[in-house]
Amino acid sequence: MNTTRAYRALTDHRHYAYRGCAPDPDQPTQSAADPDVPLDAWGISTVDGGQEQAERMGHQRLAIDICGRCPVLDACRTYANLEIPGGGLVEPDGIWGGQRSLERHRALIARRAAQPILTEPAPVSIAEARSEKKLAVLQALARETDAELVAYKAGMDLRTANWHRAALCTLLGLDKETASRTDLLQAAQRHGLLSARARIVPDGRWPVAAAPTTDGARQRRIAPDRPVQRVIPGLPHYPRIPQPAPSSPPPRRHLTVVRPAAADRPVQLLLPVRTTLEVRAA
Repeated sequence: MNTTRAYRALTDHRHYAYRGCAPDPDQPTQSAADPDVPLDAWGISTVDGGQEQAERMGHQRLAIDICGRCPVLDACRTYANLEIPGGGLVEPDGIWGGQRSLERHRALIARRAAQPILTEPAPVSIAEARSEKKLAVLQALARETDAELVAYKAGMDLRTANWHRAALCTLLGLDKETASRTDLLQAAQRHGLLSARARIVPDGRWPVAAAPTTDGARQRRIAPDRPVQRVIPGLPHYPRIPQPAPSSPPPRRHLTVVRPAAADRPVQLLLPVRTTLEVRAA
């Protein structure tokens, strides 16, 4: 209902003049329904220095009791609980329709929580998704299920590959938090970014965009049961895994060859064999 129309329905009510919060003709600061209840009980206190909490709460309870007998209770409550276009209640303060401000604000929050949030799907931007790097990520993602190998096959570091995968989800109108690798590749096929004949290696329903971690990286899946990713040592911008020191090579043994023309000058060849073999002229 329009706030202007609701206010007019309240003030034009035939019993509006007999409302409980109307001022007493003889005491304008007191209620016409009960001269012992000040009009401040329905609004903000105007007493110099304020009121004691116990006194103020007592006046509010008496005001709510008067509202319960008011002939315009329903119209008053309807008007006060309407929302203004910018958000919030049309009457955010005071007692209206037998309800305190806190009660009416809680009711407003409950109504908003009960209403479904309608969002329009994000527009699909295919032109940006056709960039060379994003197509390379899609082609690698169709062949590999491991994030390290996807980055390696796409020719980039892991962080950059993960960023392109997350960007592709947004460009194709997918939810980065829930879209799986299969969802992303199938969307790419629908939009012609991948061939319809491309074979997609399945890997489950884990989200394709890695979630951020406490160190700012986006290199780990959010599913706790996701298989551990392999590590390719030497990938650019990725921490190298310490490799064990190579063991000492086995000692090379000599192969002695005696030539017929110079039998007294043997030629020694270094070969990685474990036995000594002598070849002599026939």
